[in-house]
Amino acid sequence: MRTWRSRPRAEVTPSPNIWHWPEVYEVENRAQDSTGALWSALRERCDWTGRDVVDVGCGDGFHLALFAGSARSAIGVEPHPPLARRARERLAGVAGADVRIAPAQRLPLADASADLVHARTAYFFGPGCEPGLAEAERVLRPGGTLAIVDLDLACSPYGDWMRADTPHLDAGEVEAFFERHGFTSRSVDTVWRFAGRAQLEAVLGIEFSAKVARRAVRETPGTTVEVGYRLRVRTKPTGLLRV
Repeated sequence: MRTWRSRPRAEVTPSPNIWHWPEVYEVENRAQDSTGALWSALRERCDWTGRDVVDVGCGDGFHLALFAGSARSAIGVEPHPPLARRARERLAGVAGADVRIAPAQRLPLADASADLVHARTAYFFGPGCEPGLAEAERVLRPGGTLAIVDLDLACSPYGDWMRADTPHLDAGEVEAFFERHGFTSRSVDTVWRFAGRAQLEAVLGIEFSAKVARRAVRETPGTTVEVGYRLRVRTKPTGLLRV
């Protein structure tokens, strides 16, 4: 999955996958969530029909286009100009859709202008993403929702391969971080389904190191991969909190 983290002075760490292989990543996006479980869980927690949506780290606009189908407005925010251009091409002519170039910690949006801020496997990975959390809170209206979708490190087999490639990641620390910041989290299991082995192997090849990608291919028969996600949701209070 694509990732980008903030650095001082709003610099951005290049994504190791979509920045370099956008066409392969398009194949990955189309393969993901073939059961629809993730989209169903997201809509259950924060239905965006007729509302204003912001997709942070929107990449080339794949998910933004899906939001735009029923939202009142769908604004993508992407720090990498080439991806932002691809997103604009994808959304050309779609009413209410827009793409802006900026990092998560400096959203080019007005205060209280969104009902849903969505981020999928981008920026919000735990400790260190506090500036982005503050920005999302700023642009949300009272009662609005911040929804963060990330891969589940504890869910096999995909989580096993992630831990092999990034042993420094601590799933417990990440969970504790989001709990401290007022999120409720739930697991969502789904399936990535590819048209053939060549597509599956190409996608695994951009997601993992060569060694782990070979392991993942070896451990994956057929053309599907079971993948677990964590859906994290926080709603902005509608009034003053009294204690």
